Amino acid sequence: MKKIFLTLVLAIAIVFKSFADEGMWLPFLLGQQVYNDMVKKGLKLTNEQLYSINKASLKDAIVIFGGGCTGEIVSSEGLIFTNHHCGYDAVASASTVEHNYLRDGFYAANKGQEIPSNLSVQFLLRIEDVTAEVLDSLKGLSGVERTQKQTAVLAAINKRMSDAGQFIETRVSPLFKGNQFLAFVYQRYNDIRLVGVPPESVGKFGGDTDNWEWPRHTGDFSVFRVYTSPDNKAAKYAATNVPMKPKWFLPVSLKPLKDGDFSMIYGYPGSTNRYESSYGVALSTEINNPTLVKLRDVRLKYMFEEMKKDPAIKLQLASSYASIANYWKFYDGETKQLLKYDVFGQKRKVEEKFIAWAKGKPEYESIFAQWNDAYDAWRKYAKHRMYMNEGIMGSPLVAFAGSLIQLENLMVKTGVSQADMKAALDNADKARKGFLESENKLSDQNIVGAIAQMYYNDVPKDQQPVGFFTTLKNNYGSLDDEATYKKFAADMFRNTMILDDAKWAAFIANPETLKLQDDPAFSYAGTFIKNYNSKYAPFYAQFFARNADYGRLYLKGIMEMDPAKAKMMYPDATFTMRVSYGNVKSYNPRDAVHYDYVTTSKGLLEKYVAGDYEFDLPSKQIELLKNKDFGQYIDPTRKDLVIGFITTNDITGGNSGSPVINNKGELIGLAFDGNYEALSHKLAFDKDLNRTICVDIRYVLWCIDKLGGASNIIKELKLMK
Repeated sequence: MKKIFLTLVLAIAIVFKSFADEGMWLPFLLGQQVYNDMVKKGLKLTNEQLYSINKASLKDAIVIFGGGCTGEIVSSEGLIFTNHHCGYDAVASASTVEHNYLRDGFYAANKGQEIPSNLSVQFLLRIEDVTAEVLDSLKGLSGVERTQKQTAVLAAINKRMSDAGQFIETRVSPLFKGNQFLAFVYQRYNDIRLVGVPPESVGKFGGDTDNWEWPRHTGDFSVFRVYTSPDNKAAKYAATNVPMKPKWFLPVSLKPLKDGDFSMIYGYPGSTNRYESSYGVALSTEINNPTLVKLRDVRLKYMFEEMKKDPAIKLQLASSYASIANYWKFYDGETKQLLKYDVFGQKRKVEEKFIAWAKGKPEYESIFAQWNDAYDAWRKYAKHRMYMNEGIMGSPLVAFAGSLIQLENLMVKTGVSQADMKAALDNADKARKGFLESENKLSDQNIVGAIAQMYYNDVPKDQQPVGFFTTLKNNYGSLDDEATYKKFAADMFRNTMILDDAKWAAFIANPETLKLQDDPAFSYAGTFIKNYNSKYAPFYAQFFARNADYGRLYLKGIMEMDPAKAKMMYPDATFTMRVSYGNVKSYNPRDAVHYDYVTTSKGLLEKYVAGDYEFDLPSKQIELLKNKDFGQYIDPTRKDLVIGFITTNDITGGNSGSPVINNKGELIGLAFDGNYEALSHKLAFDKDLNRTICVDIRYVLWCIDKLGGASNIIKELKLMK
C-alpha cells in the first residue's frame, strides 16, 4: 500500500506545471520534471544541493524560528536572519521603558552583549513516510472515531520517534487531506540570543496602513544567534555555550536585481486549504471571515486608544496588537478577493464534473450530498463559535478566568491529594503573574463590554446562556443600551479577585470552591464556555470529523478521476519545509496601474511623516538617505538604495522570515508579506496577481551597518559581489 500511494503522490508532485509559479513543494519530492523547470527558470544548483539527507545541503540552513516563523543561518557562527515581526515578542520582552529596544533598536557590539531570549529554533533532520502504518490503523473507521484514532496514532509515532534528552522532536503531518502521512524529525536548539534589531519605525514602517500592500518600504528584519554546548550539540541556555557551527549557511548577495530574475523561497508555510470545497468557501465568506474581522476591529480599536496615550502601554500591548491586526486585515482582504474572482463558482464547476464522474462509484457517488448535509447541520452554529474564539475569549481577563475551570474541576473532585491541589494552585498563581504583565485593564474592560453587547445582538438567542442576559438586564438596565454593558464590565474588573492581589492571595491560601465560582470574571467566563462546550462544541467535533472524511475521499477521487489534472496538485501547507520558485516580477494590479518590482529610498522619504505613528523614521536615517550615503549597498542601476522587491513565489503565513534565494543559492532578501490583490491565496492561488513582498538584503545590511553601526555583524557574513 505504501509503495502504491507514494507512486501516486510522486506522480502528482513531479509533473511539470507550466501555467504559473504556484506550488509549495516538499523539497525531497521535487522530482526531475519540477527540478528541470527550476533549471529552465535559471537555477544553477544541483538537486542534491537543494536537499540531501546524507550530505549538508541548503535545507540545513533553514530553521523553524520560534513557534510560527522561518529563519535562515547566514554565517559560520550560527547567525540567524528573520523578520522583525518574528522577533518582536523577544525584543519587547528584553525592553524596558529605560532601554526600549523596540523604539530605539539594538545591536550587540560583540557576542558578550547578545541578549538571551525564550526563543528556540528547529532544524529538520529527516523525513520518513509513515502512511502505511497510519492508514492500516484507520481501516474501517470514519467520523469522530477516525479522527480520535488518528490523533492517538500520530501521537504514538511522534513519541516513538522523539528523544527529549537529545532535543529531538517528531511531528507527523497529514498531507493531501489525510491521504498521506510524513514524519518530520527535528533538532531543537533552545539557546537563542538577540543580536540586532532596527528601530520599530524601520522594522514596522507603514504599520497597519501598509500591511499587505505594495509598494512597501518596511525594514522587516531582526538578527539572532544559535548557541550550543562546546561540542556543538543542542543544549539549554548556559553562560559556557558557544556560537553554533552550522552544516550550511547562506552567502549574501550584493548584486542588483532585474525584472525576471530567478527567485526561490525555502521555509515553513503555515497552512493553506486549496482543496477546500465550495461549501467551505461559502462558510468563510458569509460567516467566519466577516465575524472575525468585526470582532478584531473592536479589540484593536480599544487597544490602540490606550497605546496612543502612553509609551509604556504601547510596549506592553505591542506584540499582542500586532498579532491581532495582521490577520484582521488579511481575512478582510481574503473575503473580498474570493468574492471578486468567484472562487466559489470556480470550485462548483470542478465539483460538478466530479459528481458526474462519481455516479456508479459507491466510494464517491454520495460524497457531496452528505457533505452538504454536514455543512447545513453546522452552519447555524458557526457564528457562535467565532464569537467564542474571537470575541468572548478575545479578552485577556476572560481567557485567563476561563483557564481556571480546570482548577474548579479539581476542587470539586473527591479524593484529590493535597500535593496535586497545591501544584494546581501554584500553576494558577504563576499563570496569573504572567497574565498581569500583559494586561491593560482599561482596554480589556472596554473590549468585554463591547463584545458582550455584540454577542447579545448577533448570536441566535436560543444559543445564548440561559438567564445570563435576563440577569444583566435586571441588574444594569436595557439590553439595547451600550451603558448597560459598560457598567457590567466595570463591575467585573472592579470586583474580580484576579485583579486584586490581596483577594487573590487570600484565595490561594484558603481555596474555596464557592469563592472561585462567585468571582465575577470567572462566573462570566464559565457561563459562556460551559454553555458552548456542553451544547455546541460536540456539533463542531462531528462537523470537523465529517468534513475531514469527505475532503479526504474527494481528493482521493480527484486523483483517480483525471491523472492529468494531478499536475496541479501539491500538498497543502502544513508548517513543514517547502520550497517555491518563481521570478522577481512587476505587475499590473488594475487598469492603467503598473507596479515596479522594487522600491527605493526615494519612495521611503516620500512616505516619511515626522512624528507619525506609522510613517516616522529615525533622524539619522533621514540624514543618511538625503546625503545618499548608501555605501556598498547602492544599486548601480538605480543609483539608489533598494528597500524592497516582489516575486511571484507562492507563500503563506509561516513563511515570514523565509530566505529569498537567487539562482546560485545566495540570499537576496527576506519574505515578509503577500499583496492585497491576492489575499485569497490560502484557498485559491492567483497566477496573475500573486506577489510575495520581500525586504531587500542590501537594505537589511545598510540598516545594520550604516544606520546601526554594527560592522561586526557585516564582517561575519560571506558577501557576494
